[in-house]
Amino acid sequence: MTLRCIAVLGANSFAGAGFVPTALDMAERVIGINRSVEGPDYFLPYRSHPRRQAYQFLQADINLDADRILKILDEHRPEVILDLAGQGMVAESWQDPAQWYRTNLLAKTALMEHLRRCNWLERYVRVSTPEVYGSHDQLIEEDAPYRPSTPYAISHAAIDMHAGALHRQYGFPVNLARFANFYGPGQQLYRIVPRSILYSKAGKRLPLHGGGTSVRAFIHVRDVADALRRVIETGRVGEIYHFSPREFLSIREAVSHICAQLGQSLETLAEVSPDRAGKDHAYLMASHKARDLLGWTDRHDFSTGVRQTIDWIDTYFAAMQTRSWDYQHKP
Repeated sequence: MTLRCIAVLGANSFAGAGFVPTALDMAERVIGINRSVEGPDYFLPYRSHPRRQAYQFLQADINLDADRILKILDEHRPEVILDLAGQGMVAESWQDPAQWYRTNLLAKTALMEHLRRCNWLERYVRVSTPEVYGSHDQLIEEDAPYRPSTPYAISHAAIDMHAGALHRQYGFPVNLARFANFYGPGQQLYRIVPRSILYSKAGKRLPLHGGGTSVRAFIHVRDVADALRRVIETGRVGEIYHFSPREFLSIREAVSHICAQLGQSLETLAEVSPDRAGKDHAYLMASHKARDLLGWTDRHDFSTGVRQTIDWIDTYFAAMQTRSWDYQHKP
């Protein structure tokens, strides 16, 4: 079944831009909304999609331009809204927590309050984070209690709880999707996988926060897009789904793997730096619910995905050298 319209909030984010080509395969029209302008083609895979003309982009800030966002949603009446918008970054959320709460909680609450009254909305998929659970050394199921430890995680836990309450009270058609760490071609350059590759190519020393002992899983952007498609098509409204590979790596192990593909030693590339404030040691999400009920599986192993990311950076390295490799905060 082809949908009439899908709206993607946070369309310039890594996962958002990665999902837009899938959305173009699923719907007659796709609306992308993001507070920043569209970037270079190498960050936006939908630019080469054969149905690129069916994509409409709106630059708008969920805090400053809420009325304009709601107006365009009311005009296009998308059956599905995918929500990836919000303040990211964990350590930085300590510097001004009110920014994270204003965007990730207050602005989203106002958005949902409008949308719960819209009879055209069939599904609202909110991409959340495993950080709402806090650090766990055992596999985390979807019904695990929330134990957020940073303003970033608190803001996500709060809006997730609010969305769940809206579903129970009003039947708001929400799904919560939580993912392992994104990676792959097209990712922001300050993230650990592209950053490691860039620093190696440039002969720079990579700061390894806390020695890289924290444990994560890494999910390829194409597996993320497939997961979101499956939630939209067959997910049960009101449910939470986890998406994660079964392989868990310490950050040190992940960077060592990247070094091996680049023919460099970890000792040459990385140097230990102080850990980030409030960082949880491990996120180990169970993903059998999504595998059993949605038929999802991760099809890109970490080795292959790293190779693809290296090739992507090799292709565009000259252009990337003109851009900042560090996170640039936008209030």
